[in-house]
Amino acid sequence: MTAPIETTGAEAEAQPEAVLVGVKKSQIEGRSLGQIAWMRFKRDKAAMAGGIVVGLLILMAILSRPIQWLFDLDPNKLNQNLVDPTLRAPYGGWGGMSWDHPLGVDPGFGRDLLARIIEGSWVSLIVAVGATLLSVTIGVVMGVVAGYYGGWVDAFVSRMMDTFLAFPLLLFAISLSASVQDGFWGITGLPLRIGVLIFVIGFFNWPYMGRIVRAQTLSLREREFVEASRSLGARGPFIIFRELLPNLVAPILVYSTLLIPSNILFEAALSFLGVGIAPPQASWGGMLTEAADQYEVDLQFMFVPGLAIFVTVLAFNLLGDGLRDALDPRSK
Repeated sequence: MTAPIETTGAEAEAQPEAVLVGVKKSQIEGRSLGQIAWMRFKRDKAAMAGGIVVGLLILMAILSRPIQWLFDLDPNKLNQNLVDPTLRAPYGGWGGMSWDHPLGVDPGFGRDLLARIIEGSWVSLIVAVGATLLSVTIGVVMGVVAGYYGGWVDAFVSRMMDTFLAFPLLLFAISLSASVQDGFWGITGLPLRIGVLIFVIGFFNWPYMGRIVRAQTLSLREREFVEASRSLGARGPFIIFRELLPNLVAPILVYSTLLIPSNILFEAALSFLGVGIAPPQASWGGMLTEAADQYEVDLQFMFVPGLAIFVTVLAFNLLGDGLRDALDPRSK
């Protein structure tokens, strides 16, 4: 039997447990869940492109007025000298595109389309984001309460969701928007129309978010960490806010990014039907409404706002798909 090798105290303290030759510290240190999700998201080129486009659109909407002032763009300035009074079509090809009007002008009044697209961006985004926040807030509260408490609470909330899903949303939106056009509670004009659109779209779309949150809550409430909180005497509100909601952030975030483009389309549809944003305020749906009567004369007028809506909706969808894959540990 060989005798054990004796080491002094200083040598024992200096000797590391393991030595990895050629490996840097940053290569072996742990990563948080957020860092792992970001690494997965960065590898998705389509999602990154969608995120960049969404960021630029949000920046354009926030800075729409400074951009118009900086480049001397007026969305309501009439340029009748650029429109043929007989055909009511812009002079020149491609809708009157020029260096002064890169996207052309509208055939009726000669208004600059680029200025109106920039002006309409903040209207469409504020309606879509506001309606999404309202839907998410109501849906998360109702869904997590129904999923956690169950019983008659779950039955009541579920029947309420079924009622809202069966409601003729489009007809109600048209009737409500038309009935409050002259004013409501002292609010008139553009703020009233934006508020009505946010309420109608957001309030009647919350069951979609509610069903997703309820299903996730039903699964989470049986997990070990929830049972551990109950065994330590935690009550329902504490478990909901400290245990369940942090684990629901990922599905809520993903579905929110997918809900925004559908709300953009809904706002455009209502404006197209004439019960959304009223002229002369520019909105993408309103521009499509005006272009519907002019497409035979000037197809460019319909193409520009249609392309703006298409790019925005596609970018949000790509971003939502990328977030879903990045936050789902089971995806490849």
